Amino acid sequence: MNDLPALLALPPVQRGLAATLIAGAALPVAGLWLLGLNLIPFRFAIMHVALLGIALALLAGLPPLAVAVALCALAGAALTPFAARPDGLAGPIGLLMTVAIALALLALAVAGVNANAAFELLWGSVLAVGRADLGLLAVVAAALLGCQWLWRRPLRLLLHDRDLALCSGVPAQALTLALLVLAAVSIAAAIRLTGALLVDAVTLLPAIAARNLGRSLDEMTLWAIGLGLTGSLIGFAIVLAADLPPGPVAILTMSAIVLASYAFGGRR
Repeated sequence: MNDLPALLALPPVQRGLAATLIAGAALPVAGLWLLGLNLIPFRFAIMHVALLGIALALLAGLPPLAVAVALCALAGAALTPFAARPDGLAGPIGLLMTVAIALALLALAVAGVNANAAFELLWGSVLAVGRADLGLLAVVAAALLGCQWLWRRPLRLLLHDRDLALCSGVPAQALTLALLVLAAVSIAAAIRLTGALLVDAVTLLPAIAARNLGRSLDEMTLWAIGLGLTGSLIGFAIVLAADLPPGPVAILTMSAIVLASYAFGGRR
């Protein structure tokens, strides 16, 4: 703990702290969207697509994160038409995940690239965040918070009842497209920070706790931002103080907050 000031003076730690603050404040908004649209499995498909993007980038010699973000955005747009169908996204998500992982492994094999290079990004590291990663995360965070504020009225209807939103004149299809694309991009942008496999720590878990505590979309949004920041900062401090892996610490920290929200929310 005595070394904490010295650690905070290091540029990688400063970038990691900045990324933690940005992700904790904004990415839970995407979690609220996925919960409201009942599209929780959506993130699994995006994780697989992110791996495909990384593999293709390694094959072509391109920036892995940029390719992953672009491919995830396309995947989010491609899944949108299925979101309104009665049978939902289960079938398309299963197909997309299977095809994505197969193509990713094929691309790695053709390129002769060690698969560990691709899977490293899936696990992530808060201290591996670079300037470009931080900039991308900041842009995505601004887009998430801006859309949540600007679209808060139609969002209330869409996340509550899609049919009611359609009857009220809300462009549900276009709005769903925008939400899924932004959610997919936010998951991809957090890969370097938490890893795709542990991105729930800054998206879904704060949103679950916020839904337990908030009584309206505005309240849920404030709770999600506050809890996301709190959990991310606590996890970051534990990682630095105890020299533990950041991903599991982030998940366990936010899981404790979610459990507390069930207890506290039940008494309200």
